[in-house]
Amino acid sequence: MSNYKSLLCFIISIAFFSSCKTRQYAKNNKQIEKTAKKDNPNPISYTTLSYIDAFKGIAIEEMNKYGIPASITLAQGILESGSGSSDLAQYANNHFGIKCTSDWKGKAYYKDDDQKNDCFRVYKDPRESYKDHSEFLKRKRYAALFELDKNDYRNWALGLKNAGYATNPKYPDLLINLIEKYQLYQYDQTESEREKLAREDKVFKEINANIPNEKKLYTPVPVAPKDPPKDLENGKFYTVQQGDTLYKISQLYKITVDELKALNQLSDNNIKIGQKLLVVK
Repeated sequence: MSNYKSLLCFIISIAFFSSCKTRQYAKNNKQIEKTAKKDNPNPISYTTLSYIDAFKGIAIEEMNKYGIPASITLAQGILESGSGSSDLAQYANNHFGIKCTSDWKGKAYYKDDDQKNDCFRVYKDPRESYKDHSEFLKRKRYAALFELDKNDYRNWALGLKNAGYATNPKYPDLLINLIEKYQLYQYDQTESEREKLAREDKVFKEINANIPNEKKLYTPVPVAPKDPPKDLENGKFYTVQQGDTLYKISQLYKITVDELKALNQLSDNNIKIGQKLLVVK
């Protein structure tokens, strides 16, 4: 009987913990959404054509740097962000579904994907998402694609699938259909053999330099990493300064207000100057 009670308590505690985490992620997202609406009170509602017009410039810039066809980048952006209409695009400026990794120091948006409440990167501007997309592809598994011509969208689409970018067997067809429907190939450019060799040399040096750090750079983590503690007593305690609030302190150390209150057994949000708060779990 005692074993049964212990098991029941364990199950209840797990369920409670999971419920708390879900509420924390929801609160985190609401704050991200509130900030996004404040910074951009009239968000753009794109059509696919206006989306292409808005982001073709950055897609061409990235193509000329690394050789990823602009048509491929645009088609992936259209497909993965719903032409900029997804929650990730609207609130996190994340147009390619790039997740948090252990080296990510920015904010996070939590959304069900491969796992419940997966951690996605929040960018200050959509252009950062486009640039990060190029960085995401600069690794060993995609290296062969950079040997292709930068206007060879068909083999890029097939190569992305073969390299494991997407699990959907129709992924290449989806990209190619978008490229041909909206004539995205018009933004791709040819390059001379000399230009191609120079580009490949640059890209492969960066890919090779990344190889020892690929696990850190590309393996998703369940929650956004915290910055190293700043000016903490014994590495754990923060001393409340004038103008501080629990929310401000929670943002500084990347924990939720509820976690901060629980760590310090606070029943309300009242704090006073000079008070020491435990901010490291």
